[in-house]
Amino acid sequence: MLRTKEKLARGETVRYMALGRVLHHNVINMIGFNGGFDGLWLDHEHVGFSMENLEIACTAARSQNLDCFVRIAPTDYALVTKCLEAGAGGIMAAMVDSAEQAEQIVRWAKFAPRGNRGLNVSGFDGRYTLTPVAKFVQEANQNGFVAIQIETLSAVECVDAIAAIDGVDLLFVGPSDLSQALGVTGDFMHPKCQEAIDKVAAACRKHNKPWGAVTPNPEHCQMLHSKGCRMLSVSNDSRVVQAGLNAVKTNFAKFFA
Repeated sequence: MLRTKEKLARGETVRYMALGRVLHHNVINMIGFNGGFDGLWLDHEHVGFSMENLEIACTAARSQNLDCFVRIAPTDYALVTKCLEAGAGGIMAAMVDSAEQAEQIVRWAKFAPRGNRGLNVSGFDGRYTLTPVAKFVQEANQNGFVAIQIETLSAVECVDAIAAIDGVDLLFVGPSDLSQALGVTGDFMHPKCQEAIDKVAAACRKHNKPWGAVTPNPEHCQMLHSKGCRMLSVSNDSRVVQAGLNAVKTNFAKFFA
């Protein structure tokens, strides 16, 4: 994730794709060969793939020069370190409700003195024991990526405190759950949603943190980018498959009449 972190630090825009329902190395290879994407985020929150699936996906992503991180529920200390040891560059915690919860996520992802992650160099991130322990800890704490999703009313209310946490690298807006929480489900351009996004953007400007978001269409994407969003999650595997099927039926419309 170091490349993504460096791009974001320079104020550059990074383009990400979400994978979960169709998490396969061939799909990752297709994304990489097609070009244009900086990375992938893998959705363990809604799907729940195995560690072997994750290891293969991370290997495929590296082969295509794609960064990757894993979205998880904010409830399992062990899963955080398993994702990192499997080769993911970081984690993103979903449904965070408070600064205290975000702080706990950071502590789970960082070694001492910043956190309390269990020290084990036998995974991919420790080069299967080949990295000296002290070097491993220093590099993991420096390069590991921690994102916090802002998609609940309580997270919006305390977004300034979340953005202020040392070790939180990025805030990430989940527009579907945020719109649901605001009582305007699916109306992503609603003034209530934009007001919440403005709060996220202001907190990130204040604390010099980047922010990202899922975006369903070009209009919404332009709105996000104009407000300072620099990690744009522009599609996912299910949407790509549906778009491909629709394109085939459009191209061969005469034969699908």
